Amino acid sequence: MKRHRAIVAVLLFFAVFLALPMEMKGELATTEMKPLIYDEAGLLNQEEYDVLNTMANQYGAERETDIIIYTTLNPDNMDVMKMTQDFYDDHGPGYDRSHGNAVILTMDMRNREVYLAGFYKAERYLDDDRLTKIRHEISPDLTNGNYGLAFQKYILGAHKYLAIRPGVNPDSIFFKGWLHLAVALGLAAIIVGKMVSNSGGRVTVNRQTYEDANASGVLEHRDQYLHTTTTKRKIEKSSSSSSGGGGGTTSGGHSHSGSRGSF
Repeated sequence: MKRHRAIVAVLLFFAVFLALPMEMKGELATTEMKPLIYDEAGLLNQEEYDVLNTMANQYGAERETDIIIYTTLNPDNMDVMKMTQDFYDDHGPGYDRSHGNAVILTMDMRNREVYLAGFYKAERYLDDDRLTKIRHEISPDLTNGNYGLAFQKYILGAHKYLAIRPGVNPDSIFFKGWLHLAVALGLAAIIVGKMVSNSGGRVTVNRQTYEDANASGVLEHRDQYLHTTTTKRKIEKSSSSSSGGGGGTTSGGHSHSGSRGSF
């Protein structure tokens, strides 16, 4: 069963690659690729590395943001957030300048933790909530050891959210196509209903048609106050805090968004 799942994961990995535009698959041969995959933990084979590095370069260029993957065995047992910050300070990634737009996924294989961080443009577009959405999407594959597939989903997720204006909920119901269809059908039904109701001519009968003004009036009126009951209830304040980590600032003074979790 485990061997079967591994085969399925590999097939899915290359199925995604085959679905990419032809110009993207030709980038590796025609353009010098930036090294955006730092697989120090040795999780990927050469074919997986080539596919992921090509995807990261192509999709990152479309959003003017370096999309980076960094895996490590963490021999010094550092905190995964600190490792990500030091990586950004030391390597200075950025689409068009050193220490520029970048999003980094760090895999700590020693403690089995993952951290995602967005810098500059990516800090605005990939805020804590959006990075957490991506992390939740890839966590099952990370847990099952389908690293190549998880990294593809991360690249595609970053590419998707980098195109959506900050502050807009990308998963809002108002972005769903079926809702647009339902609203259109509802409006059409209302319009047709009004047309049908007006097609029989204007109705001129009202209450005055049958009312005898001389015989109509208030016969009796009485107000009686009974009692009022007031109760007090203490409202407990929630002491729970949100999980998933958050952003911070590197030693070099670069602020970033963030999301962390185990896998």
